[in-house]
Amino acid sequence: MKLTRISVWHVPLTSHTAYYMAEGKSCDTVETVVVALETDTGLTGWGEVCPIPHYLPAYARGVAPAVQEMAPVLLGANPVGPEALMAKLDKHLQGHVYAKSALDIALWDLTGQAANLPLHALLGGRRAESMPLYHSITCIAPDEMARIAQTAYQTGIRQFQVKLGADADWQADVARLRKVRDAVGDGPLVYGDWNCGATSLDATRVGRAVADLDIMLEQPCANIEDCARVRAATGLPMKLDESAHDTASLLAGHAQGCMDAVALKLSKFGGLSATCRARDLCLHLGAKMCIEDTWGSDITTAALLHLGASTDPARVLNVCDLSGYVAPRLAPDGPIRNQGRIAPPDGPGLGIRPDKNVLGPPDLVLD
Repeated sequence: MKLTRISVWHVPLTSHTAYYMAEGKSCDTVETVVVALETDTGLTGWGEVCPIPHYLPAYARGVAPAVQEMAPVLLGANPVGPEALMAKLDKHLQGHVYAKSALDIALWDLTGQAANLPLHALLGGRRAESMPLYHSITCIAPDEMARIAQTAYQTGIRQFQVKLGADADWQADVARLRKVRDAVGDGPLVYGDWNCGATSLDATRVGRAVADLDIMLEQPCANIEDCARVRAATGLPMKLDESAHDTASLLAGHAQGCMDAVALKLSKFGGLSATCRARDLCLHLGAKMCIEDTWGSDITTAALLHLGASTDPARVLNVCDLSGYVAPRLAPDGPIRNQGRIAPPDGPGLGIRPDKNVLGPPDLVLD
């Protein structure tokens, strides 16, 4: 089998609700990049990456030029066994892991199709039939956030990510956490996420003000050291997100004692191959994992669900149904949430096929 053609699409995804985070970060309409790798056998592998503006060192319009740069290594290559080809790409073009993430997902899709097996069978075997979802609540007025939490609770959701810091008012953030905690009652997981947008002082003030509640904090500060200071000062468990992106950062978070949980996002690490290695390291370190991606639709959702299903359920905190937050859906056979849980597709590879009528003509074709 050889790769014969690479196609790239840029597709705007519109959030069902405008999504506000600290420091002016937001998701309203965000561009996702879809990649198709065609082969001389008629099989096509699909990948996707959707960077959020101002969130991480990634740029949607940077994907196509990076793919163009890597095309000479890809075209004519055997796609089966993605890690070997990804190693060649790393030597050809250093960095640009977000662009490589879409390619790596597509290579795994092709490998699964060639083996006639779903991806979870190749990533360690299926360990769970379905996985718990969390619901991310945009940072708006505290009472409205509590209403959103109640609505999500009624659909079966039992984990709630409360976005904080959009108005730089630490006391409003305290109210957000208290009202959401009260809205969903005891038992469900509630955690407050600043997306690196807080000082250690403000995060500590918020944490101490809600220390009587069952609350987890997520990535208040931009670096691991400051997150560790907040954890030590508040006594509340901590989830790392933006700071966890490679082996060294995972080891640092563990050493600093602030990685009770960690977000493993495919595009932060460079696709399924690298995130699989991160998953295995986290199993050794003892951290709970949120297996997800920055943003996207059905393709990246299917990929992360296969990785989640092949991971020890005792270590999976949650996964994310990215498709459920946006329109349009890219694949009519994409996974659908059910009572707060979601399962990976059953077919070979990713188990989904994007609708080319939704995608339209590609923006770039390389052959």
